Amino acid sequence: MTERFFIDNRRKLAARLEEGSAAVLFAGKAPLKRGDEYYPFSPDRNFYYVTGVERENCVFLMAKIGGGLQETLFIPRDNGILAKWVGANMTTEEAEEISGMTDIRPIDAFTDDFAQMVFRNNITKIYLDLEHREWDDVLTPALGFAKELREKYPAMAVGDLYPIFGDLRLIKEPYELEKMRKAMDITRMGVEAMMANARPGMMEYEIEAHFDFTLMQHGAREKAFQTIAAAGERGTILHYTKNNGQTKDGDLLLVDCGAQVDWYNGDISRTFPVNGKFTERQKLVYNIVLEGQQKVIDAIRPGQPFSRLNEILKEHYLEALKEIGLVKTMADVAKYYYHGVSHYLGAETHDIGRYTERVLQPGMVLTVEPGLYIEEWGIGIRIEDDALVTEEGCEIMTKDMIKTVEEIEAFMAKGKQA
Repeated sequence: MTERFFIDNRRKLAARLEEGSAAVLFAGKAPLKRGDEYYPFSPDRNFYYVTGVERENCVFLMAKIGGGLQETLFIPRDNGILAKWVGANMTTEEAEEISGMTDIRPIDAFTDDFAQMVFRNNITKIYLDLEHREWDDVLTPALGFAKELREKYPAMAVGDLYPIFGDLRLIKEPYELEKMRKAMDITRMGVEAMMANARPGMMEYEIEAHFDFTLMQHGAREKAFQTIAAAGERGTILHYTKNNGQTKDGDLLLVDCGAQVDWYNGDISRTFPVNGKFTERQKLVYNIVLEGQQKVIDAIRPGQPFSRLNEILKEHYLEALKEIGLVKTMADVAKYYYHGVSHYLGAETHDIGRYTERVLQPGMVLTVEPGLYIEEWGIGIRIEDDALVTEEGCEIMTKDMIKTVEEIEAFMAKGKQA
């Protein structure tokens, strides 16, 4: 049963909490866009990880007291006539079925119930997700609650759930891998649709549209992130997302994209010639990147320091780029390669979890995405696949996606004949 996954996740979380403490997690709320229009809602992933609930304005409360565990889910009340405009709120029965919890209460009871729980059980520590990346970022519901908690309970200790979830979510369960495999497969089909339909002179967004259509065809209503479709020199801009340039004959198109299935993501990058044929120089650079990717893939195994993966790639680039006269020292490599080769992948595209001093473990899913960006040649190349760390090494979860120069040219030749 799906709810078993969320029940098990709550057990994992409870094991990390201290006796006499409680944890509070917020689903979040879609921000206002303008007028009466809101941005699409996306649930806080840590909240979703332990509840399975994907509705806004919900709160999860877990208390570890008296040797036992209390779990309560607070949800909005029946919204009455408003249901005819925006759909009905989740019922208590639906919340129970999704989450596996039996204590479901109205959200307007949360603050009073929280205060009583703290007082009656002498709670001395509250855990909150205190992720905060930029000083000027808008406060999350958790950070706002932490500020209010300090005022009302000055002696209360506050613990941070963010690093705890960073550890818990690092190892993927079968339920998660199933969703991710589906997202990756849909992503693969979307990239192939772009390759099959690309022609010189098309706008980048016209090619991107084939990706979007393929996702919709296969039920993926959300993307993992904003698609990158960068032609020619624009491919040297790492996070180029305007996608409003025109492709030219002889351009490479760098695409970095992903489908999202039930909040789990795929992430694939491919670079291909819009006319279907690599030039000799493009082929040379492409194969340097491809060889580097394979060296990194070969190094993925349990016990390998995460940081070593990027070192292996840079060492490869130093030798390969020396041979073609682009660099002399490792410091020169940074001119053409200026990002990491890997990140965690899961319920977030750049999934949470610390990298410092981390060694690879079975069950981790990470990207392998070497790139080279040679602005003076108008060449930007990135090749990205998704890897599952196994007991023996790794499984390339996106192995069905064509990748070599020969595969890409043969595939695109068929597309241009259609």
